[in-house]
Amino acid sequence: MKLTVFGATGGVGLEIVRQALTAGHQVTAVVRDPARLTVTGAGLDVFRADLADAEALRPAVTGRDAVLSGLGARSRKHAGDATRLTRTVLDAMEAEGVRRLLAISAAPIGPVPEGDAALDRVARGIVSRIYQDVYADLRAMEAKIAGSATDWTVVRPPKLLNRPVSGMYRVAVGGTPPKARSLGRADVAHAMLAMVGDATTVKQGVGLAY
Repeated sequence: MKLTVFGATGGVGLEIVRQALTAGHQVTAVVRDPARLTVTGAGLDVFRADLADAEALRPAVTGRDAVLSGLGARSRKHAGDATRLTRTVLDAMEAEGVRRLLAISAAPIGPVPEGDAALDRVARGIVSRIYQDVYADLRAMEAKIAGSATDWTVVRPPKLLNRPVSGMYRVAVGGTPPKARSLGRADVAHAMLAMVGDATTVKQGVGLAY
C-alpha cells in the first residue's frame, strides 16, 4: 500500500513508519524537521512541510491508499494542536479525494466501559481533570474528523509506554476495553496498520489496551 504518515517523528508515528516499511509498504513521512526522523528504508519518502498549509500538504497525500496521523499536543501548553493540524490534513485529503484516515486520540475520550472497577473510574476522572485542556482538544479533533468526508477511524489508547511490539492487546470497536490502563506505542502503531483495510472500524472510535 501507499501510506502517508503525519506526526512521523513522534512516538507512535515513528513506529508506524518503521512497521509499515518492514511490511513492504511505500511510506511518505511528513515532517517539519527531517533530521528528527531516525528511520530509513527503500520504500520511504520524506516530505518536509509546514503543517499549517493544506495546499502544501496536497502532494503528500495524493494517490495514497490511507493517511495515518500521530498528531497531537506534545504537552498541556500545546493543547489545540491536534484540532488545528488535523483540520489542515483533512483539507488536503478532501482536496485530493483521499478517503481513508486513521488518527490517534486517547482512552478518556471514549465511553466508560461497563463493569469497570471503581479504582479505574477514579483514576480516569483524575487524569481527565489534570489534562482537561488536552482532552478538550482531542474531542474537538474527533468532532472535526467525524464531520469530514473521510472514511475515518480514531484509535483511543490509554497510557502510552515504550515497549516492543507484541501484537497482544485488546480491541473494542465503538467502546473501551475494561481496565484499559496502558499500551505500548509500538502496539498502537501495529493496531492502526492492521485497521487500514478493516471495514468494521470505518467511522468508529476504537479502544485499545493490554
